[in-house]
Amino acid sequence: MSSSPLNVAIIGMGTVGSGVAKILLDRAEQMTTRAGRPIHLKRAVVRDLSRPRDIELAEGVLTDDIDSVLNDDSIDVIIQLVGGIDPAYDIMLRALESGKDVVTANKALLCEKGESLYQRARELGRCICFEAAVAGGVPLIETVTQAMSANQITSIEAILNGTSNYILTQMFSHDVSYDDAVKSAQEIGYAEADPAMDVDGTDAAQKLGILVQLSLGIKVSLDQFLRQGIDTLSLADLKYADELGYTVKLLAVANLIDGQLEMHAQPTLIRNDNPLAHVEDAYNKIALEGDAVGKIWLSGMGAGQMATASAVVANLIDVAVGRAALTFPRLDLWNPRHDIKIMPREEISRRYFLRLNVEDRPHVLADITNVLGDHEISIASLVQHEAPEVDPNESYPIVPLVIMTHQTTEGRFQAASRELEQLTCIRSPFVRMPVND
Repeated sequence: MSSSPLNVAIIGMGTVGSGVAKILLDRAEQMTTRAGRPIHLKRAVVRDLSRPRDIELAEGVLTDDIDSVLNDDSIDVIIQLVGGIDPAYDIMLRALESGKDVVTANKALLCEKGESLYQRARELGRCICFEAAVAGGVPLIETVTQAMSANQITSIEAILNGTSNYILTQMFSHDVSYDDAVKSAQEIGYAEADPAMDVDGTDAAQKLGILVQLSLGIKVSLDQFLRQGIDTLSLADLKYADELGYTVKLLAVANLIDGQLEMHAQPTLIRNDNPLAHVEDAYNKIALEGDAVGKIWLSGMGAGQMATASAVVANLIDVAVGRAALTFPRLDLWNPRHDIKIMPREEISRRYFLRLNVEDRPHVLADITNVLGDHEISIASLVQHEAPEVDPNESYPIVPLVIMTHQTTEGRFQAASRELEQLTCIRSPFVRMPVND
């Protein structure tokens, strides 16, 4: 065991940063044993030194001077926990160029700017570790890059956003509205004050983008994803899905089909006998399919302070024992293989769920089925409950009409949707979701 400590600095002492510090301080002896050397938290960079914190650090650890930390030659590793693209990109680049390895949980940065950062790290002989960027405490990155290295991964189907999964669970299990479920997620720390990236599908798509680059060696950007959020859904949609034998989850999918990659992150109807349908609260679950091993499953907490902090500290130990220095150069992240093409989104083929609020009068169903038929979309099933009492302000009762289609393409479905939006018998924006059978 080396007596020389691994000196680390945390940049960004928010929820995850505080969790990392807590593990390093409370389990110092255990970390020393597993790392083969002490891990010493030397500095922690914050924006506001006067802000109260739920962890007590030694005098001199907290600082608001990021330059002094990046220029400190005694610091071996930067734990970069600043979110977004800017200034996170500049911070990480400066850390690498000052001779430091980097551990990060920033999935947005790696999805959008990862290729240039990986290339620069390789040129400088440094490492970037990012287990915490995808699926929180689930060892997914390690599985993809090491345990499945003998495989060509051909399919990824995953619940990757713990916040949205918590919201959907609260809505269905506790019979609450979307807004109330979001408020609950914010109160317990799963959702930010602005939860947009969690609920609009962005976070799940970014994480899927990282997995695609790792498993298939191709660079993808966010605008290449077919992406939709849960923020358009109501409790009624979840109940109709259940009536049909399905559960709604924000599902991230990448399938390799005849040399083309199908990618999307959307709320999706999943059959109730699928293990993904039973993932609740902030848990993540991932199905990976390899050409040698077949399908494997991973699951665990995908949101929360300590789950993510656990993955960060695991990467610190990788650096301390020299594992990161061996594995990072072999990931080949800076040399994408271009033999795989992104499938045009209009060619993606699946079934669809539609919920329309329509006037309960003659010819409405015929108008809707004619539009679908014109685009060669056939109906697999239809649900219409008895109309409520007529609203005195309406000429006709307004009733929900739920349609499940047979297999069709995204292009045909979107074209039909645009025509349906023009029908006067449809009285409000309708909900559409793909079906995963």
